[in-house]
Amino acid sequence: MSEENVSFQIPLDGLTSPISARSATDERISIEDFAKVQLRVGQIVEAEKVKGSRKLVKLKVDLGSETRQVVAGIAEAYEPEALLDKKIVLVANLKPAKLMGIESNGMVVAATADGKPVLATFAENVPNGVLLK
Repeated sequence: MSEENVSFQIPLDGLTSPISARSATDERISIEDFAKVQLRVGQIVEAEKVKGSRKLVKLKVDLGSETRQVVAGIAEAYEPEALLDKKIVLVANLKPAKLMGIESNGMVVAATADGKPVLATFAENVPNGVLLK
């Protein structure tokens, strides 16, 4: 299999973009650029489906020092009740974005497996708000 045939799926709040292995390698970033991204531990304290969308869920995420509203494209894989109290990884320093008229203040980190999102979570208890390094 050549590099041109390999692709990765990058979920962006429910939107998935294929990225070839060659472009992923060519677009490497410096450690300084990566350090700008704040990945924090969050705990989902509220979750509800977004009316009129089959993919979006509106979440309230406890980051320790604050609670954020985040909209994520995970509704096809997770029922809102199953998300409660789940520890997740959140990109905490993104500028706010509106999805279906709802403000989202962060991005949930997830992989895509068999066409469905899979949340990045923790095997051990980690305090809310902790910065991932």
